[in-house]
Amino acid sequence: MLLFFTLGLLIHFVFFASIFDIYFTSPLVHGMTPQFTPLPPPARRLVLFVADGLRADTLYELDENGTSRAPFIRNIIMHEGSWGVSHTRVPTESRPGHVALIAGFYEDVSAVAKGWKENPVEFDSLFNESKYTWSWGSPDILPMFAKGIDTNGHAHRPSSRDYKDNIKKVDDGVKEIVSMFNHFYGNDGKTTFIFTSDHGMTDWGSHGAGHPSETLTPLVTWGAGINYPQRVSAQQFDDSFLKEWRLENWKRLDVNQGILPVDYLNNTDLFKAESMFTNAVQILEQFKVKMTQKKEVTLPFLFTPFKLLSDSKQFNILRKARSYIKHRKFDEVVSLCKELIHLALKGLSYYHTYDRFFLGINVVIGFVGWISYASLLIIKSHSNLIKGVSKEVKKPSHLLPCSFVAIGILVAFFLLIQACPWTYYVYGLLPVPIWYAVLREFQVIQDLVTSLLTYPLSHFVGYLLVFTLGIEVLVLSFFYRHMLTAGLTAFAVWPFLTRLWTRAKVTSLSWAFFSVLLAVFPLMPVVGRKPDISLVMGAGLLVLLLSLCVVTSLMKRKDSFRKEELLVHLLQVLSTVLSMYVVYSTQSSLLRKQGLPLMNQIISWATLASSLVVPLLSSLAVFQRLFSILLSLMSTYLLLSTGYEAVFPLVLSCLMFVWINIEQETLQQSGVCCKQKLTSIQFSYNTDITQFRQLYLDDIRRAFFLVFFLVTAFFGTGNIASINSFDLASVYCFLTVFSPFMMGALMMWKILIPFVLVMCAFEAVQLTTQLSSKSLFLIVLVISDIMALHFFFLVKDYGSWLDIGTSISHYVIVMSMTIFLVFLNGLAQLLTTKKLRLCGKPKSHFM
Repeated sequence: MLLFFTLGLLIHFVFFASIFDIYFTSPLVHGMTPQFTPLPPPARRLVLFVADGLRADTLYELDENGTSRAPFIRNIIMHEGSWGVSHTRVPTESRPGHVALIAGFYEDVSAVAKGWKENPVEFDSLFNESKYTWSWGSPDILPMFAKGIDTNGHAHRPSSRDYKDNIKKVDDGVKEIVSMFNHFYGNDGKTTFIFTSDHGMTDWGSHGAGHPSETLTPLVTWGAGINYPQRVSAQQFDDSFLKEWRLENWKRLDVNQGILPVDYLNNTDLFKAESMFTNAVQILEQFKVKMTQKKEVTLPFLFTPFKLLSDSKQFNILRKARSYIKHRKFDEVVSLCKELIHLALKGLSYYHTYDRFFLGINVVIGFVGWISYASLLIIKSHSNLIKGVSKEVKKPSHLLPCSFVAIGILVAFFLLIQACPWTYYVYGLLPVPIWYAVLREFQVIQDLVTSLLTYPLSHFVGYLLVFTLGIEVLVLSFFYRHMLTAGLTAFAVWPFLTRLWTRAKVTSLSWAFFSVLLAVFPLMPVVGRKPDISLVMGAGLLVLLLSLCVVTSLMKRKDSFRKEELLVHLLQVLSTVLSMYVVYSTQSSLLRKQGLPLMNQIISWATLASSLVVPLLSSLAVFQRLFSILLSLMSTYLLLSTGYEAVFPLVLSCLMFVWINIEQETLQQSGVCCKQKLTSIQFSYNTDITQFRQLYLDDIRRAFFLVFFLVTAFFGTGNIASINSFDLASVYCFLTVFSPFMMGALMMWKILIPFVLVMCAFEAVQLTTQLSSKSLFLIVLVISDIMALHFFFLVKDYGSWLDIGTSISHYVIVMSMTIFLVFLNGLAQLLTTKKLRLCGKPKSHFM
């Protein structure tokens, strides 16, 4: 089993790494011939102002008094230059935005591996193509481009007074720098000024996705070579911004990235045509180099060129454009060059993704083989499905290994003659040993088929359909949270479709009630959009009410451990009260602009540190230990909550308590004898392995329930696949100074708390149903790998940072689910099986 998991880890690492070779290789091309416009430029210098995180509407709109927050820039729009809205392309992050501004191309998606923070491939830009370049700015931006913070918006949000007042400071700074430049160069009229932004920002203070508030940025230009303001009587746009900004009489010129905006230029038509022609030829050169590179490493009979831009078509377009310039048909030149740019960009994308199908097929074959092998291992070693079907053991034929060796040699030779990278050998050869291992179990496959033939076909098809439907619901829930609601509603109905309803009415009704209650959360807005501390206080009161009920019951007990248990729960009650006080007082202090009180910060960190220790002091009885874990973790969760999500772990835990009961009822219903009553069972680290049983068909349902509850814990109140879904206000009880690593760690712990609660509950389910962890993990491995195969096809290399990052995160989550379960299972075992004493030596507990 150790060898199996080691090889499985290696194989999953290869499957994970494959998406970066298939989807996230750099599209940038090197080795082109530089192109230049043959006419002299109108300016000798360019001054570029980039207001990081500035939204177009916030700059252009007027305040409540009808005056502009940026009077200098407003004056430029009306009297000196041209203006518009720049439709930035996602991902709306600082580095991609600046790359688009200075280099003119869309984000290199291979930068996703470095979090959009570094340039993975060198590229030409205004910086290295200029004679001299000086840059001043934020220390987290400039180092990105040294090789070769929109913090106001994050902290105060774009709708706040702080954010809007900061625009006036920016406007004053621009005015001062413009005056300085003009004075230094003696007002020679050879300076061009551009004011813009790298990206916008959402109302809740984040960016990275494709919402208009993030992609619409201001663009104001003036100076040498720039058109003066143009008065118009009417303009047509898809939005109503012009009227809101009171700029409907000044011509608005919107731009997209990558193509020269000739309408901004104040120069001759010849200059505009030549500049557009240079723009098109430069992109065409990239297309030619990319095509040549791919043609050189592909066998001639396998190479398929991009048919929309053949050599003859390239020649015809260039010849026609030159003819139009000669006959002074400049508008036709611009139109023709835009067509050429469009075709060249499509061709670049075609050759960039040329090997994607081949690599994808290899990974899919490997995936299917691995899932098949893991399924056969479950059937062979952990179930009774094929026991007694066939006792004859056949020796494996020597033909099988020889055949697979020959296949491996052929694949390697095919890759060698095409000069493929070494990673292609890994993806191409990995399926060979995997499928060899599958076909070695041919006897198991035969016995499985024989065994299945004894089952009614309708039962087999029914189970298969339910399993497939369940997998699809899990996959869809990663994109549509309301699918979790559909799943939980189905869970609520489940006991009434079985004999559970007749055996345990109260348990069944409780299961249905808490399933429906939990199903409400995925229908609610993502956490962080509208903080509401009153809901956090309400959750704290519910925790206190539950705690007082437990304390009351403990006071009635007469056993020797009563005082110790009572003291533990009183500590937890005190911790909950302190958490509620810290949340309320911190919120009040921040509203008064007084910052985070030191005492609140100390209490918060002390509560976090004690949350994993205090439960170890409580009894090892199943429900008492689980309740103690809930109370301790809830104290920390309250400190990290901003709204309705504070109630989520409570409802989830209630459902987990019912799940423990209902699984024991289900096991008894199936005829398996339970040796102990649930109330008398204690957690024990030294579990007798002889108590473990073989897997039954119903155990697949238990494993599916576990996966579904884990996904619900992840996505029940938001989308954990992107930090964009979280509000920094969640960590303000711990720190308010911007620290990405610490803040990210705290938010990750907030995410893990419901996950830990589910795993601790499942420890009790395993204990009461005598289910082996190894067999469980194998089932979860198969479920997660089937889901991963779905997400492999859903990985995106286009769209917003949120879209790209989310697609990768989904794939990573399901790929690492089994490994993650091993880690969290260890943490759950620590919390459930270890016992500390307030005084004296630790006491060992055995079943």
